[in-house]
Amino acid sequence: MTLPDDPQALEALLEELKSEHRDLDASITRLEENPPHDELLLRRMKKRKLLLKDRIAAVERLLGPDLIA
Repeated sequence: MTLPDDPQALEALLEELKSEHRDLDASITRLEENPPHDELLLRRMKKRKLLLKDRIAAVERLLGPDLIA
């Protein structure tokens, strides 16, 4: 994964990742609330959500504590 050097580009990427993470979380919740559900799809979605969480943390570390607002 190659991340941009520009702080504005990092902030845009961070917002995009957070948005995808929220959308995925909502989709997982809906899927879990309406059985029967596809277990393989659910596992893949949860794995993607964890990957996004890790990428979000990496971008936040690059931005530093003063730029995460």
